[in-house]
Amino acid sequence: MIRVLLVDDENLARARLRTLLGDCPSPKAVVQAEAANAVQAMELLQRQVFDVALVDVHMPGADGLAFGKVLRSLPNPPALVFVTAYLEHAVQAFELEAVDYLTKPVRLERLQAALLKVERHVSQKATQPQWIEPEECVVIHERGRTERVSLQQVIYFKAEQKYITVRTAERSYILEGSLNELEEKYADRYLRVHRNALVARGAMRSLEKHFDPEDGEGWAVHMHGTSDVVNVSRRQLAAVRELVRR
Repeated sequence: MIRVLLVDDENLARARLRTLLGDCPSPKAVVQAEAANAVQAMELLQRQVFDVALVDVHMPGADGLAFGKVLRSLPNPPALVFVTAYLEHAVQAFELEAVDYLTKPVRLERLQAALLKVERHVSQKATQPQWIEPEECVVIHERGRTERVSLQQVIYFKAEQKYITVRTAERSYILEGSLNELEEKYADRYLRVHRNALVARGAMRSLEKHFDPEDGEGWAVHMHGTSDVVNVSRRQLAAVRELVRR
């Protein structure tokens, strides 16, 4: 059962969310407390434990974005989901590590999708692997949608012409940026195995001979979570082999 904190200055908005949460077949969620502003919400967080806070952006006093910044300073904050009538704050929301961003009026299927993300977030916190920090993520802008993808889920980055493929066990995303910048920023978590690829150090499963139509005969690394293989350059062969042996 997902424990929910509702933070919205409008009684009707909180009532609608309560009804939708009650109608959600799976995962099940229960509203444990409600707050009309950020101050009330912080007081509740000092006394109770929540799995997720559903937070409006525009509220009297400290708004939802300011509240989100304070949440990040807590030792064990709940997941953060913004619920607002405004789309323009989506990028700021995901920079605050929001799990999702819902627009009013909220539809049941959209709320259910957000709760599934919260459920995964809670599960990941409980079983966080040691090879990556939980707060690290990349922000994906795709087809008018903005989404935070935790680096815990990213198996590899691969440069493809003018964009970067971000591969998780579930799907691939498109990211604009530089592979060199990613390598510099996440050098302790990802290894450059080829001129066009970074692979999560903890995700490497095996190193095998491989034939590529472009590069010819060489080596490739197999990874946990995907059937994809990534070519390994001769220059990086020893480093990859050492990681696989550990």
